[in-house]
Amino acid sequence: MSAAVNTDLHDLGVAELAAHLAAGKVSSVEATQHFLARIGQHDSLGAFLATDPDVSLAQARAADARLAAGERTPLLGVPLAHKDVFVTRDFPTTAGSKMLENYRSPFDATVVSRLGTASGGAGMVTLGKLNCDEFAMGSANENSAFKPVHNPWDTSRVPGGSSGGSAAAVAARLVPAATGTDTGGSIRQPASLAGITGIKPTYGRCSRYGMVAFASSLDQAGPMARSALDCALLLSAMAGPDLDRDSTSLDLPATNYAIDLIASSAGNTLATGPKGLKNLRIGLPTQFFGAGCAPDVLAAVRAALAEFEKLGATLVDVDLPLTELSIPVYYVIAPAEASSNLSRFDGVRYGHRAAHYTDLNDMYKKSRSEGFGDEATRRIMIGTYVLSHGYYDAYYLKAQKIRRLIAEDFQKAFTQCDIIAGPVSPTVAWKLGEKSDDPVASYLADIYTLSSSLAGLPGMSVPAGFGAHGLPVGLQLIGNYFREAQLLGTAHQFQLATDWHLRHPADY
Repeated sequence: MSAAVNTDLHDLGVAELAAHLAAGKVSSVEATQHFLARIGQHDSLGAFLATDPDVSLAQARAADARLAAGERTPLLGVPLAHKDVFVTRDFPTTAGSKMLENYRSPFDATVVSRLGTASGGAGMVTLGKLNCDEFAMGSANENSAFKPVHNPWDTSRVPGGSSGGSAAAVAARLVPAATGTDTGGSIRQPASLAGITGIKPTYGRCSRYGMVAFASSLDQAGPMARSALDCALLLSAMAGPDLDRDSTSLDLPATNYAIDLIASSAGNTLATGPKGLKNLRIGLPTQFFGAGCAPDVLAAVRAALAEFEKLGATLVDVDLPLTELSIPVYYVIAPAEASSNLSRFDGVRYGHRAAHYTDLNDMYKKSRSEGFGDEATRRIMIGTYVLSHGYYDAYYLKAQKIRRLIAEDFQKAFTQCDIIAGPVSPTVAWKLGEKSDDPVASYLADIYTLSSSLAGLPGMSVPAGFGAHGLPVGLQLIGNYFREAQLLGTAHQFQLATDWHLRHPADY
């Protein structure tokens, strides 16, 4: 293989790199070495928490052996990295917290095993573990116990969170794709701020087995990559029932989300119409286009929507009246579930244990005080409060009732449209530290993503242009339950007509 080809490997997306591997133009070992070198060169970005070249190259050799034997599966030999809330046998899993520093899991998460090179996996090579907000709690990736992540478009700014390491790594071309998790927008918001594509599937589409839990009724895994096609390839391998290990897993067969996208790329058409989007009704919630959204973001989103009209779609106004209640509802329900889930970290069985203590209660107090950061502590305390006697009915139970009403609002809207669209984030990426002293300001950054998470709906972020300071803006697409294929197909048609998803930071 020529040096020129090797130099350009990081410019290839998942589908393109897979084609090179299948054609023998490059080996998985060569691709893995290339990306590991780039990770080392850009360590200051803070995207990675752990790498192990020996492990990665062993997986690459296994993938090359399968390729040499004639196996041709869509992801075989392609490198990726995992958000550090997915447990892995071969890499430490910290969830961005000192509480789990140096923890090694005895098993792989289902998402990891389905994508990996072990028996039955898609054959992707793991390059390492990606930085994230502690226990996936944050919107800026400043809450990691180890180091913040920087946005490659402007390293003085945040990449979004909690999957900020995943978004920054893909945007900086350190890895072709990554896994993320979305509890209240943690795939879509960093994808928007970093200028990449990311999708949160319907709750239950991807197994939560082996995912370090934050809020169990909200957490959902999803892929983050450059394009809708690349996300479709990953989601096809990630999704599917896992009933024996995850009681919230949907009993729905695995789906090939990429097959229609590949056909349309070859010049054919999707089932939605001659131009891909004919007869598609895109709903625009009034609440997503108000004064709370920055003018530069609205301008980019409006321009993207105009492109959808050129492709044959029809724009219709819809109403999601309870949108503004999604923030207080989410910040009652999610902390309540976090309070329960994080109670297992007590310094007894695994995780951080204080070095000096006088008795069991003192060990609990010191271990948790030393192990949990400020934001995790804040959410645990809020969650414990709203679940306590005398407050459960007033806060938690009422929040659950409003959650149901929010879901019903979406179903009413879907009688008027097929897909809902709007901004992902009300602003472009902000400066590191800008909102550190004001947690509520950080919470408000999730205003457009929380409601669909509370409803369990699929949603994605698609690069749609640039706003202030030349920073990326993402367009959010929200679908009805189990409509991931429609979302991905719609995004793919937009990406065939535009090149926003191909743009990348000049320094990378």
